[in-house]
Amino acid sequence: MTTLEDARTPAPARLRKRFAERFGNAGARPLAFASAPGRVELAGNHTDHQGGRTISAAIDRRIYALAAPNGTDEMRVSMESFGDIALSCGDLDTRESERGTSLALVRGMAAAFVRAGGRLSGFDAATCSDIPAGAGVSSSAAFEMLVGVLLRVLCDPTGAVPCDPVALALEGAQVEQAYFGKPCGVQDQLASAQGGAAAFDFAGDLPRVEPIAFDWEACGYALCLVDSRCDHSVHADEYAAVPADMRAVARRFGCERLEDVPYPVFLARLADVRAHLGDRAALRALHYFEETRRVAAQQRALESGDIEGFLEGVRQSGASSAQFLQNVSPRGDGLGARQPAMMVLALCAHLLDGRGAYRIHGGGFGGSALAFVPAEDIDAFCESMDALLGYDACLRAKVDGRGAYAERMA
Repeated sequence: MTTLEDARTPAPARLRKRFAERFGNAGARPLAFASAPGRVELAGNHTDHQGGRTISAAIDRRIYALAAPNGTDEMRVSMESFGDIALSCGDLDTRESERGTSLALVRGMAAAFVRAGGRLSGFDAATCSDIPAGAGVSSSAAFEMLVGVLLRVLCDPTGAVPCDPVALALEGAQVEQAYFGKPCGVQDQLASAQGGAAAFDFAGDLPRVEPIAFDWEACGYALCLVDSRCDHSVHADEYAAVPADMRAVARRFGCERLEDVPYPVFLARLADVRAHLGDRAALRALHYFEETRRVAAQQRALESGDIEGFLEGVRQSGASSAQFLQNVSPRGDGLGARQPAMMVLALCAHLLDGRGAYRIHGGGFGGSALAFVPAEDIDAFCESMDALLGYDACLRAKVDGRGAYAERMA
């Protein structure tokens, strides 16, 4: 057990205040504390949903919760910046009207908990977060993992319901697809649940996780996410078209995902793919095949301490994502008049001037760019980037070794 002051969070006062304002003094009720990190996708862009490889890491931006049983059959959650929600423990079916909402995620994670053998009971929870929403660092996946571990510590004191990172992540991905309405893979949830940096291989029935012991603090580069202020969550249709295009290509070969299509066979029938599905789908498939092979090389580079070899892969991935995957700028206006994410990438190229590396981050279509900046230049880089964009765009991040967790409070 721990106390709230002992918990590794900068947010105890905010949590206490919000809980007391919404739910009153906890009194004798047993309290639980939970936390889950955001994540950065270090390598592998749009590969996880096709059975490929990625490298991801949890970061030192987290979401936090303080919760207590309330003796009812109602789950009540008060979220800083996102308002309050409430739902019955017995009302767990999907609702079309809730797509894209936090309520959908809580309902879905509660349903997943019950399917895994858990028994729900009512609780009150207050949350706060320092993970920026819509910036591509998986705030929704972190919220799912937070709810998942919180349900287990509140409603499953004997530990009967599986809580390993893979089981928890699979629950979250299924919920995001079925309840939230986003056709995602499981990379984001797995990175948040696992913690640290790890390579993920999605070729099998269950993801294979290989932690990577690399000293990010001593590698000479700082991680920086640059927010384009183009919320990628409002371009869900364009995001969904990426796995749809890839899946359509796979189905030309009688498969459901590209990982099961031999690359040489794809190349031999490229003319057929282009004729039936068009060039965009073919280009996105080409990106996938090269990207998942590139991730394997980047993993080997990190494991051997070769940061420059890893960064060369980042540069190649960035070029492929922009040119072939085509997930940098949404086409909402049909004219390309606004391309904030591409502008961020252009400014990264200008400021880094051949040093470090950068690429679009995560799902793309806005969101953030990920830059690996020489450590001695990070202050100047952030100051110049913020000035050029006219707002506070830079989010410095460090790899966080701890994944999602929940604890009972003393």
